[in-house]
Amino acid sequence: MPTVNYVRPDGSRLSFDVPSGTSVMRGAVDNNVTGIDAECGGCLSCATCHVYIDEAFAGRLAPPSADEEEMLAGVAAERRAGSRLSCQIQVSAALEGLVVRIPERQT
Repeated sequence: MPTVNYVRPDGSRLSFDVPSGTSVMRGAVDNNVTGIDAECGGCLSCATCHVYIDEAFAGRLAPPSADEEEMLAGVAAERRAGSRLSCQIQVSAALEGLVVRIPERQT
């Protein structure tokens, strides 16, 4: 299982093995990572799973869909170049060691 590293706003890091095919959001929820609220459960309808993708991994991800872009336009925390919805990122071997930073707020 690939390891995903979740970095809290205070800089502390939580690392978990997340099964391939599982979303980064689901990995956070299953491991009780605070700060990824996932209010809609991964249905691409709330943007409360907003994260910042580490620059080193940006090129390994497919670009956001039009629907994801629309949801990212309304995120509560600052939108940055690496902003993504973690429900839309599927863990795979190519993302081993993925680093996602959790914004200071989701709502």
